[in-house]
Amino acid sequence: MTANPPDSVESRRGAKRGVDRSRSPAPIRTLLVANRGEITRRVVRTARAMGLRCVAVYVAADRNAPFVAEADTAVELSGGSYLDGSAVIAAARRAGVDAVHPGYGFLSENAGFARAVTEAGLIWVGPSPEAIEAMGDKIMAKRLAVESGVPVLPSSDEPSAEAAVRIGFPLLVKAAAGGGGKGMRVVADATEFDEAVAAARREALSGFGHDRVFLERYVPRSRHVEIQIVGDEHGTIVHLGERECSIQRRHQKIIEEAPSAVVDAQVREAMGSAAVSLARSLGYSSAGTVEFLVDDETGEFFFLEVNTRLQVEHPVTEAVTGIDLVRQQLLVAAGEPLAFGQDDIVWSGHAIEARLYAEDADNNFLPATGTVAAFEPAPEPAVRWESGVEAGSVVGVDFDPLLAKVIAHGPTRSEATGRLALALERLHLAGLVTNRDFLVSVLRADTFAAGDTTTDFIERVALSGRPDPADVEMAAVVAAMWIQGHNRVCDEVWGHLPSNWRNAGLPPEWVALRSRWSGEPITVRYRARRDGTFAAVVGDGDPDEVHDAASVRSLQVVDWQPGGIELAMDGVRRRHRVTGDETSVHVQVDATTESFLIEPRFPLPGAELPTGGLVAPMPGVVSDVRCSVGEEVEAGRVLVVLEAMKMENHIRAPFAGTVIDVPVSVGQQVDNGALLVTIENADGLE
Repeated sequence: MTANPPDSVESRRGAKRGVDRSRSPAPIRTLLVANRGEITRRVVRTARAMGLRCVAVYVAADRNAPFVAEADTAVELSGGSYLDGSAVIAAARRAGVDAVHPGYGFLSENAGFARAVTEAGLIWVGPSPEAIEAMGDKIMAKRLAVESGVPVLPSSDEPSAEAAVRIGFPLLVKAAAGGGGKGMRVVADATEFDEAVAAARREALSGFGHDRVFLERYVPRSRHVEIQIVGDEHGTIVHLGERECSIQRRHQKIIEEAPSAVVDAQVREAMGSAAVSLARSLGYSSAGTVEFLVDDETGEFFFLEVNTRLQVEHPVTEAVTGIDLVRQQLLVAAGEPLAFGQDDIVWSGHAIEARLYAEDADNNFLPATGTVAAFEPAPEPAVRWESGVEAGSVVGVDFDPLLAKVIAHGPTRSEATGRLALALERLHLAGLVTNRDFLVSVLRADTFAAGDTTTDFIERVALSGRPDPADVEMAAVVAAMWIQGHNRVCDEVWGHLPSNWRNAGLPPEWVALRSRWSGEPITVRYRARRDGTFAAVVGDGDPDEVHDAASVRSLQVVDWQPGGIELAMDGVRRRHRVTGDETSVHVQVDATTESFLIEPRFPLPGAELPTGGLVAPMPGVVSDVRCSVGEEVEAGRVLVVLEAMKMENHIRAPFAGTVIDVPVSVGQQVDNGALLVTIENADGLE
């Protein structure tokens, strides 16, 4: 399922330049990956292919994660945090490693940690601490870009109201360090400025350890285009072309591709030269990315920032160049020269990556939590899967909700897009809310096919992550047929009789389901026929008495297995993967996985929330409570701030009224659906 970049490309180019490839990276025999999830698994894959032993570090929440089990050695961090550099170095010493690879996020752009690694006598797989300090700080990087002659957007290091007026609205408030959309706010006008700066500071402090922010001009119709660079310790620096990463939510990328649909050879050369010039001014080594904003109307490009690490989206560059970037990082860290120069780089075909997240695309992309009930990619089409989870993995509130990256490569953009969309559709994925259906809707959109992929794509193009109601009904019928087969297999007394057998005229069998994500109830009623087939209807009525023939489905169970069912429905035969137990069932249909809760025949009465209650849209920690009992509040006012995955979510009053209950306090951990505030207006509870 995972396609590795062909090392033969690098070997061939190395031979062309006469580079001595006989020297192996002797200083590195054991590698520690100071990260978690899919990036740890990805680094380990290449390191193992190079003959290295691999060590993982983990915290308690990741004790049963796949990356821990797959490492040769795993060490629990004594500090309980991936941001605890001293604990990581202590783990490295205990495991006897030679080198540390930081992955991305966490400590990957922490110059102090990089310096501590080298001072501990270990090899740091990344650029020098000096380069990280100079280019990892966005404010300093912009100054260096100006000195190098690279165009930049109007900005201010001082996040004041006066500077905001000088730059002009709309503008961006951005954290000086870090990335991933954290500590970033779009400000439309002066009335939003103070709150945006305060929120960005809090997120920056929580995510990166300090709260420095700056202001920058916001260009609504733009493209996010970045240049991949790689350099060695012998003065060679090359660029590997561009990636377009314009499809974003909350300023975080979700679909990336190479090459860009709008960058031609001339612009590629100009951007590549600017990136290399900036990197050369620092003697940059290892892999890095120089990010630019391209004005969609004028075609001008402006420097944004430098990421002195491996990027999440690096696989698309690997796919079109055939160069394994992790391998290059390890070789450079071992002191070897690059085996290729700029003239050796050849781009082939088109690659697209989608980030699969546990999040609700129809609820402002809020993170979701839960246990992965099923994670089973289809064998075809052949794409590259880089996942951090498997069936049984628990996705909590502690970390970014990225489940996997899926990368498709094809001779054309159209073919790569189609392969990626089909691979996502055929993935059997269940147990928690994900953005899978939303990603498919983006990839299948005519606007995306036309290359109209500016950073406002999601706001501009009306797309939904909700499935087609017809697919939900079909999945419910499949679920009912699988459940009746499951019941027969589990029934040691009556299971040998024909399904739905009766010795008298009785009502049809029925299964009551509830869509796991929409909460909508669905009842499937079915009756066995003498020829062994079934008649089924969704909703009320006896299948033998419904007069609307189109509402009655004729079914034949061709094959039943614990993991699936082959069903002929109205003459169309399909095999469906199914994962189920006594309480839920997950059915793979043509374009997605539908999940249902199985309703008990005799439900117990349960307590209901007050109708005026505001509930938590996700699990998280209450970071601020801005109201009190008896207080009058206006519609739209922020009442509670909930933090999850290092992102703030503001819970606002839906109408004006009086606060009559605030059952939460600052620092409290709450579950999805927990009551936060209850409001009463003049007419009573709303």
